[in-house]
Amino acid sequence: MKYYIIAGEASGDLHGANLMKALYEKEPNAEIRFWGGDLMQNVGGTMVKHYRELAFMGFLEVILNLKKILSNIKICKKDIEAFQPDVLIFIDYPGFNMRIARWAKERNIPTHYYISPQIWAWKENRIKAIKRDVDFMYVILPFEKDFYEKKHNFPVHFVGHPLIDAIASRTEISDVKFREDNELDDKPIIALLPGSRKQEIAKMLSIMLSVVNDFPHYQFVIAGAPSQDYEFYQTFLNKENVKFMANKTYDLLSHSHAALVTSGTATLETALFNVPEVVCYKGSWVSYQIAKRILTLKYISLVNLIMDKEVVKELIQEELNTKNLKKELNKILNTDARAQLLKEYAQLKQNLGGEGASKKTAALIINAAPK
Repeated sequence: MKYYIIAGEASGDLHGANLMKALYEKEPNAEIRFWGGDLMQNVGGTMVKHYRELAFMGFLEVILNLKKILSNIKICKKDIEAFQPDVLIFIDYPGFNMRIARWAKERNIPTHYYISPQIWAWKENRIKAIKRDVDFMYVILPFEKDFYEKKHNFPVHFVGHPLIDAIASRTEISDVKFREDNELDDKPIIALLPGSRKQEIAKMLSIMLSVVNDFPHYQFVIAGAPSQDYEFYQTFLNKENVKFMANKTYDLLSHSHAALVTSGTATLETALFNVPEVVCYKGSWVSYQIAKRILTLKYISLVNLIMDKEVVKELIQEELNTKNLKKELNKILNTDARAQLLKEYAQLKQNLGGEGASKKTAALIINAAPK
């Protein structure tokens, strides 16, 4: 069969790659064309556009880049028409994907949505478009099934969280080899995960790095995003106790003692690696003011949302400053606080279910496809 997959961000690239592996496993001769990134490209298929050309952060940034976004939508529609897929698969990225979904539905192309848009956080009225334009929905957070089925009478499949698969399938590397290969000393590591987009990376790193001198007995390692070049990070590498590592986030987390993490999927990844963390977020003033009036969430990190309580500390907007960051980092370096946090992480993993999200989703997609 012919599959067309659209992923617009780094996390979508990761989950898209694992889904593609599962599809190829069940159907070795499948034809796959996609919008995604390096991880998906490494699996196979044909990439149309890299997500680095698609990712824009915040309301203001989207408005400023509206012309490019509309152009990409037009290109995508033409490419789908030319490819004539049997199945169209969306991975998150709702602003773009829901536009394509409506267009595809009008042309009777079967639509599958893997990793639901977070309409439980904002834009809940998107449920009307989802009911109209999405044939099959696969959700990865335990509370999403009740949200869709009980609140909105829309049947969905809960497949578990694909991050569990991604982490379980990685190859372990010893601590000695990891440090030797990356020229790290014996000090405990504090990982810095500043995000994947230039705007957020620059903003987050300037604050995260402001506490480095207060923790001389640790080494700080920046996790470089696959969508950015090394040259972009060079301006931030001007302190002796700061190192940089590109495209090795999972290896870094598996050997880290603590982490400072920009809000997003990385907050959950960090928890699944049992790394105590402080969650950070600071957007542009305009974007934050708009978001504050629209979002209905108690928390911004996936860890706290899934657990429905504050498990990890969130420093948001004006609260994200050097003083607070130093205070919260000191807390998670404390033995007692770490022990309690690891207990909460164990419960989090139970709530997420077991392995197999990618394989379950691939099987459901194939079984639902027109014969």
